[in-house]
Amino acid sequence: MNAVLTIAAKEAQEGLRNRWVLASTLLLASLALALTFLGSAPTGAVGASALDVVVVSLSSLTIFLAPLIALLLSHDAIIGEIERGSMLLLLSYPVSRAQVVLGKFSGHVAILAFATLVGYGAAGVALWLSGAAIDRAGLFAFAAMIASSIALGAAFVALGYLASALASSRGMAAGAAIGVWLVFALVYDMALLATLVADQGRFVTGRALEALLLLNPADAYRLLNLGAFADVGAFSGMAGLTASATLSPVALVAALILWTALPLAAAAAVFMRREL
Repeated sequence: MNAVLTIAAKEAQEGLRNRWVLASTLLLASLALALTFLGSAPTGAVGASALDVVVVSLSSLTIFLAPLIALLLSHDAIIGEIERGSMLLLLSYPVSRAQVVLGKFSGHVAILAFATLVGYGAAGVALWLSGAAIDRAGLFAFAAMIASSIALGAAFVALGYLASALASSRGMAAGAAIGVWLVFALVYDMALLATLVADQGRFVTGRALEALLLLNPADAYRLLNLGAFADVGAFSGMAGLTASATLSPVALVAALILWTALPLAAAAAVFMRREL
């Protein structure tokens, strides 16, 4: 465990000194602030509080931005170290390959959590300073949105590690990461909507739809954060799907955990069999 924490701390320190991480944090903060003040304008029309609308707006932003940042952080975590020759040096210490993967993963998730907390926290503070009414339920939903955003990022960090372990070069890992992002952030939902329109309810039942939604971590995240806000859910392109799904928050959180644990375990297994 000490080895894992040491590697995680080293990865986090290196990441926090990286200007790209600082740029990602500033990007999250600036977009969150923009959505906070521009997105809260229709609150009177939809009958929702300003914080509820901010949660929906930031959730929609997270679905596209958090996976991309996570994949860019993690896609060369293994193959990059191998190509630079630093992986052999790291493994010369008394650490196992599984500990290396877990430690580096923990460090990258810590970096992502820092960027998310700072970026979205700034939006929450700005909304509070503006004098908007914030109730306990809205505050809980906002905190849950931040926590689930970190969980979504962790799932895509794990997917990035799997791509990095399987790739034979950094360029291939980068291409795979962009492909993963395109599939889960854009292509999957468009294909699912097209399937539902063509099916007309003949074969894709409610249970089948829920299973299909769980096959995309971004949709599990979307359902988790938009399910409680049906009155402002129209801001999301998946409003119809979120309204028809009946998955519990426990099932959705479990799906995000599995989307993190399974790819990470697969990445560790591939890396342990790989010749350096």
